Amino acid sequence: MFSYLYSTIVFKPLYNILILLMDYVPLIDAGIAVILFTCIVRLILFPLSRKSIITQARMKEIEPELAKIREKYKDNKEEQAKATMQMYKDKEVNPFSSIFLLIIQLPIFIAMYSVFEKGLPVVDVSYLYSFVSVPVIKMTLFGFIDITQKSLVLSLFVAVSQFVQIHFSLKATTPAKSANNTQGFGQEVMLNAMKQMKYVLPVMVFIISYFLIPTQAPKAAAIFALYWIVSNVFTIFQEIVVRRQIARKNQ
Repeated sequence: MFSYLYSTIVFKPLYNILILLMDYVPLIDAGIAVILFTCIVRLILFPLSRKSIITQARMKEIEPELAKIREKYKDNKEEQAKATMQMYKDKEVNPFSSIFLLIIQLPIFIAMYSVFEKGLPVVDVSYLYSFVSVPVIKMTLFGFIDITQKSLVLSLFVAVSQFVQIHFSLKATTPAKSANNTQGFGQEVMLNAMKQMKYVLPVMVFIISYFLIPTQAPKAAAIFALYWIVSNVFTIFQEIVVRRQIARKNQ
């Protein structure tokens, strides 16, 4: 049942969109199709992404009030948690919105991975809708980078784009310290974890894109890198636009 739903709702639509892009967009290859598709997905998810960015900005704004709650209930963690959740409710802030966005994107990436491993470069017509024709598939990026082979350049770009994206997000969302110039223990742990991820996650995605995926799925060697790079770049520009809108609104 789950396999049928996944194939019907996620895999087949994705497969057909990519084939349509490669069939109807002039001078397009599989690599450019992935870039265009990633942009389409990010645009579709933009309302959720925008909400997540606004939530991060509002959490930074209410940090002084949260600091007062931590100070008031520092000896009663249960009451501190209740008061904090009530604050989120009153301010209409959902601290889990970014996690929800990540969960939504996960099956899309898995489907993209499956498309290139199972259905390309030879098109499996059993997956195609009746109105989709079979194009000539070029498994390249910009006509000269073979995306069926691992690429050190693309893997390095993945790591760099991930570092920049986390750096920008961390800089924009680091909350102000409380009145006594201190931060709660939980908050300090969270910030330290985020700072560590700024350096750890880029290394992880480099290892995944250059070593792990090419070993497990050679045909999808560069797909992870392309999808991740475009997603990171899109996220950076998206945050710049939304945060400027928030700043203008608060003026």
